[in-house]
Amino acid sequence: MVDVLVTGNAEMKSLNRRFRGKDKATDVLSFPAGREGMRKQLAGEIAVSAEIAAQNAEALGHSAAKEVKILVLHGILHLSGYDHERDSGQMARREKQLRARLGLPVGLIERASERSPDRRGVTRVVITSVRRRGRVQGKRSRKVSQ
Repeated sequence: MVDVLVTGNAEMKSLNRRFRGKDKATDVLSFPAGREGMRKQLAGEIAVSAEIAAQNAEALGHSAAKEVKILVLHGILHLSGYDHERDSGQMARREKQLRARLGLPVGLIERASERSPDRRGVTRVVITSVRRRGRVQGKRSRKVSQ
């Protein structure tokens, strides 16, 4: 069993500061079971920022509901022991397989390769094609909170 909390940026910032030492909101956090006080049948907990999910969904041209599913999938993979920062692409491959099976659009790991800070240090996601009303539009970028 996995507990999922969908919350706002203020709480995500607080959780990120408390557990990761980063004083900013983030899109998804995973907390594996084994921490003191967690039930034994619980695989872990996932926290998702509804605000960041909505912003990313708009920028990427899909629904906020799909974005939350992408974030939860990413969190579940972390709870399963995957670590995209250290696993030589294993998590990225598994995430891609599962997204295809679930009919979900581009995931977090693939987006990370498209992120880059601009000259002011603001991170933007560069979207090479965005579907709007059945049409594919050109390249655009959007500020994304991290």
